Amino acid sequence: MLSQIRPAIVMIVLFTGLTGVVYPLAITGVAQLALPTQANGSLIERDGTVIGSTLIGQNFASDRYFHGRPSATTGPDPADSSKTIDAPYNASNSMGSNLGPTSKKLVDRVNGAIEAEFAAGRIDVVAADAVTTSGSGLDPHISPQFALAQAGAVARARNLSESQVRALVEANIEGRVLGAIGEPRVNVLLLNMAIDRLK
Repeated sequence: MLSQIRPAIVMIVLFTGLTGVVYPLAITGVAQLALPTQANGSLIERDGTVIGSTLIGQNFASDRYFHGRPSATTGPDPADSSKTIDAPYNASNSMGSNLGPTSKKLVDRVNGAIEAEFAAGRIDVVAADAVTTSGSGLDPHISPQFALAQAGAVARARNLSESQVRALVEANIEGRVLGAIGEPRVNVLLLNMAIDRLK
């Protein structure tokens, strides 16, 4: 019986070492050498301080900044841990709203968001991503249409010319991956950092 158990134990130890230690360390090493920025989370630093990631959106509330698309992520309610509250761009709880196109709650939320955008005077044309959430709730990108629709409001808040801000948006449009995959998009954090650099 010991002659049958010994090979099983040896194989468990061997494959635990190979697949649990050697393989992850090898992949981590290759990633650090080949793609160090991406392997470390695509973090963005300013003055030596990490201010975000190009992969996870942030909640910009000021009129001086471009706003990302709405986020459906939630977090625990500080007053009652058995409940949740809205927590935009909560990376520890990535999720969409799971509301379907026939959901009255979704229709009411989108209509409310459209009315709020017009009432705030930030945009004059509503792009779909201005009022709908992404599947993850963490999308760092918006459509060029949504970014351009916000250019006037950001220009007014910063005392810049709208043409200057629109040119900055155009300069920050990322094309399709390999020229064919996905849609043109604008990374909100990178665009807001670029607008901060304008004098």
